[in-house]
Amino acid sequence: MKKILLLLANGFEAVEASVFTDVLGWNKWEGDGTTEVVTVGLHKQLQCTWNFLVTPEKLLHEIALEDFDALAIPGGFEEAGFYEDAFSDEFQQVITHFNEHQKPIATICVASLALGHCGILQNKQATTYNHPTSKRLEQLRSYKVDIVNERIVQTEHIITSSNPGTAFDVAFGLLEMLTTSENTLRVKDLMGFN
Repeated sequence: MKKILLLLANGFEAVEASVFTDVLGWNKWEGDGTTEVVTVGLHKQLQCTWNFLVTPEKLLHEIALEDFDALAIPGGFEEAGFYEDAFSDEFQQVITHFNEHQKPIATICVASLALGHCGILQNKQATTYNHPTSKRLEQLRSYKVDIVNERIVQTEHIITSSNPGTAFDVAFGLLEMLTTSENTLRVKDLMGFN
């Protein structure tokens, strides 16, 4: 069984988290059966961007990072306090651990800024929220990241994306990294994406 740490910051966007639980959950029951998602946060309750509360299965201090095979991080909103957790020492240590062990890291939208903040994207290709009215691409560039203005950018074991509309594709990309392209196509078909 491959365990995926779904790391939730306060102020995360629920839809960006749910794609990981759904795609990898479908794989657990209907695909090759090899994936299990564990939701983890710094707080006993997390408030999503749009004001409902979520209880993570585990708190970060209750888990051993070595037990996990991949990391997934949904984005969120500054106004909802997302960056307070995403840029915290605790989050940064998790990201650094997965990067040092070359384990898959999948982020959606502005979650890539947490990777940039801890330095693992320096001189690598990546993207983040890219709407013309947004400052986030320039913020990511300030971390010495080679910006690629594409929907999804995969560099080695790291996936970054440009907006919430990429969420399912990122989750399927992570599934493919953890299983096979054939298995991923099967899960996509079962979920109605083919």
